[in-house]
Amino acid sequence: MLELYFETYGCHANQNSSEIMKGLVKQAGLNITQNEDFADLIVINSCIVKEPTQEKIRRRIQELLKKDKEIILAGCMPRLNQKRFLNLENIYLLDSSQINNIIDLIQDIQNQTYNSDKYLKQRKEIKSNLPKISNEKFIGINQISEGCLGECSYCIVKFAKGKLFSYPKEKIIESIKNDLQAGAKEIWLTSQDNTSYGNDDGKCLLPELLEEIINLNGKFKVRLGMMNPDNVLKILPELVELYKSEKMFKFLHLPIQSGSNEILKSMKRKYKKEDVLKIIRKFKEQIPEITIATDIIIGFPGETDENWRETTDLIKEIKPEILNRSNFCVREGTEAEKLIPLNPKIINQRATKLMKLHLDICNEIQKPFLEKEIKVFVDKKGFGTTYLARDDSYKLVAIQSNEKILGQFLKVKIKKVLPHYLIGELVGKREDKNINNNFSMGEVMK
Repeated sequence: MLELYFETYGCHANQNSSEIMKGLVKQAGLNITQNEDFADLIVINSCIVKEPTQEKIRRRIQELLKKDKEIILAGCMPRLNQKRFLNLENIYLLDSSQINNIIDLIQDIQNQTYNSDKYLKQRKEIKSNLPKISNEKFIGINQISEGCLGECSYCIVKFAKGKLFSYPKEKIIESIKNDLQAGAKEIWLTSQDNTSYGNDDGKCLLPELLEEIINLNGKFKVRLGMMNPDNVLKILPELVELYKSEKMFKFLHLPIQSGSNEILKSMKRKYKKEDVLKIIRKFKEQIPEITIATDIIIGFPGETDENWRETTDLIKEIKPEILNRSNFCVREGTEAEKLIPLNPKIINQRATKLMKLHLDICNEIQKPFLEKEIKVFVDKKGFGTTYLARDDSYKLVAIQSNEKILGQFLKVKIKKVLPHYLIGELVGKREDKNINNNFSMGEVMK
């Protein structure tokens, strides 16, 4: 029987696409192996957001081809890199909008009738309410759309994903119901921009979708992923009210990219820093405990010292608990490719200073939690006796326990605070005296 090995890079949407491909493969009666050496076909679900990741995948492909492995390259790379791979033997391309056709592709490979044109055509593919196999027992990832309406001058993903296509609400709801019936306690909604849901038809349908989801029966929480500020503004009052629901994680991922209006204009982002401040102030006013996550591009072409100061000033004001930092790198075919890049030394210096600033902010945020009792849901197993949990604000808490606590809602007392996570001790539970709270982030996340 055919054995397949899966390797996934990139975002939660990619993770969900791999889950779906695995589900379709299993449904077709094929085997999934955890050992690449036993695999007849290796499926690489690729990411192109950052050049280092793309290069890592290219090196990985070369390594596997040297082992005479047959590879299905799925995800974002095929459409943009097809010339690089089309003439190579033992590699088969599957567009990000063709994942539902993976079984047809496998049959064509076996029958030696593979035609790349068939699997590189962009189409409107619904990735909802499909069979899936997940490594996460209590987390259900659900994509709600594909593509975006943005015109960002630095972004290459829009070329791979295309224009916005929102999935039917009924399909999304059925998919979530299936996850809940399977035991999921966290529902993650993901796309390139969640607040653009429905905007392909000129409507802002995210509030309607969220309301229907949180009204479903069951004890679960919804984690809403990335939302661009310009689209958040269109539904800000409704969104804030929905976030007050006990079923919503108090977690707001707002990718800012820069605190300078001049740079935002050059990036072709459709908002100003004042819009970002309006959104975050409104959320913090109504939901003080909310966790803020954001993304910053360091060293965009033309970014002056003053522009950078505006960015750091904004970070100091909004105090994000999660900060995804990216040094600017040129992506082929984007408008920003034509701009004059900054000296890498300047970019690295700014990156170091931003990291230090963020660490200071995180330490300040975490301090009040020491010795505090909070309620958490244990959603993952860590290394050894370590479990990972989340509180209502999606704050990460590591717990060491000899008891099997995965999938439980518990109360913990915070015994140690670190910049990016808390260390908790079960309240009302007796712990093994040999267990200590001195473990590293690597041990937590392993």
